[in-house]
Amino acid sequence: MTEVEKMLAGEVYDYSDPEALELNLRAHERMERLNGTPYRDAEAYRAALRELIPDFPDSSFLIAPFFCDFGFRTRVGEHVVINYNCTFLDGGGIEIGDHTLIGPCCRLLTPQHPLDYLERRKPIERGIGIRIGQDCWLGGGVTVCPGVSIGDRSIIAAGSVVVRDIPADSLAAGNPAVIKRKLRNGDE
Repeated sequence: MTEVEKMLAGEVYDYSDPEALELNLRAHERMERLNGTPYRDAEAYRAALRELIPDFPDSSFLIAPFFCDFGFRTRVGEHVVINYNCTFLDGGGIEIGDHTLIGPCCRLLTPQHPLDYLERRKPIERGIGIRIGQDCWLGGGVTVCPGVSIGDRSIIAAGSVVVRDIPADSLAAGNPAVIKRKLRNGDE
């Protein structure tokens, strides 16, 4: 298995591998193009966005500046809004459901580094995917940690750090984020 194949499989991989580095460098070039393209030039902006995140829907919006590791590891649903200055470290894969709002300065972080400090000195990590359901709202400055799933229709309050899964129809807040209340009954 190549290092990139290991990354795609969610296994520990060497991020200093030339193929992995090349994918990251391409993403940086594409981010520079996107972040330097006038938003008013919708056609050029969409083209730059799709170079970075293939299959980005016409009904969804991403407002630059935007930062990511790879771009192609992010999947965005229909009618999604990703606001200014977000960072998606997407080596482990990020999925965002339809009609979801991502506030400014949010960070979705999939890399998990080794716990052992000697192992952590090596250029290795494992990406653990993040899934955000449909109709969610992440307030400004939310951080979502590796492996977290946020259920449909949930709201994460501004500034929260999500370290555990949040079930559907929940309002969560804090560091670490905890469920403050349910938003609707299951029979609605």
